[in-house]
Amino acid sequence: MDGIMTIVIITVILALLFDVVNGFHDAANSIATIVSTKVLSPKFAVLWAAFFNFIAMFVFAPKVANTIAKIVKIDSVDPAFVYVVLSALLGAIIWDIITWWLGLPTSSSHALIGGLVGAGIAHEGMDVINWHKLVETATFIPIAPMIGVALGFLFMVIVYWIFFRWSPKKVDNVFRKGQFVSAALYSLGHGGNDAQKTMGVIVALLLAAGIFQPDIQLSIYHWDTLWIILSCHLAMAVGTAFGGWRIVKTMGMKLTKLKPVHGFCAETGGALTLFLATHLGIPISTTHTISGSIIGVGSVTNISGIKWKIALNIVLAWVLTIPAAALVAALSFYIIQYFHPLF
Repeated sequence: MDGIMTIVIITVILALLFDVVNGFHDAANSIATIVSTKVLSPKFAVLWAAFFNFIAMFVFAPKVANTIAKIVKIDSVDPAFVYVVLSALLGAIIWDIITWWLGLPTSSSHALIGGLVGAGIAHEGMDVINWHKLVETATFIPIAPMIGVALGFLFMVIVYWIFFRWSPKKVDNVFRKGQFVSAALYSLGHGGNDAQKTMGVIVALLLAAGIFQPDIQLSIYHWDTLWIILSCHLAMAVGTAFGGWRIVKTMGMKLTKLKPVHGFCAETGGALTLFLATHLGIPISTTHTISGSIIGVGSVTNISGIKWKIALNIVLAWVLTIPAAALVAALSFYIIQYFHPLF
């Protein structure tokens, strides 16, 4: 039992490290538009985003965490499920680091889900996966960016209709200030949806170790779960504060040319998409969401100005994420199984 508890502690630390990597990797999603429009420098933009990532813990109920915790059917009688969670995290972190190095804005969320699926199947086969939860999440892989496209397009059209008599300089001044609000909202949504995914993993881990009962409910008002919520949001805020400049360049500079008005509309559309998904308890990709919003905004003014080759590379990275992270997680599980005497 002491050996299991040691692995549990190591895995919790690794989960929080994943949250830091997630914040680092996905910082671009929160700040790409406000940086590319030169409203804020990268240094101040990441601090702005990190603050709102953190305070999201006081805004959103942990419905996404409950979904993630149930992707794999945890059997607390079988201590090997602790290693399933550990392997899932390894798969997600390794894939995140690879795609960060390549400058590809893939989804940390789907890397984590892929990791859980791959490690779970490696341990007990297909029956261990809660397919209803997985299909529900997978359905939003195409839906999230489409909502982002639609809302980005809609907000851009509304803004043009309202401000068409204004001079470009006056519009620019207004939306430079507006971007502080829209970037804050987007970062709030990012923290609310993404930090909860790591919470869900930690809950699954503690269920597997027999520390939590299946009816456990995360809440900031319960001391036994407050530490999970607080540490996950803090880890994500720290990761975001360090930023991810490689991906910022892809998201905010290579995809299409943005002005403050475009940034405001893209961030607002993305924020509303994240708020909706978090309310419904659906873990979606912040990368998918802001990419769709940026494309929707860019298509109003200059559809030919969108770098479709860059967008295609992003889509290919999305498609690869779940199976690639699943494969790395499965390999991690087999390696642990080979070397650890518990099996």
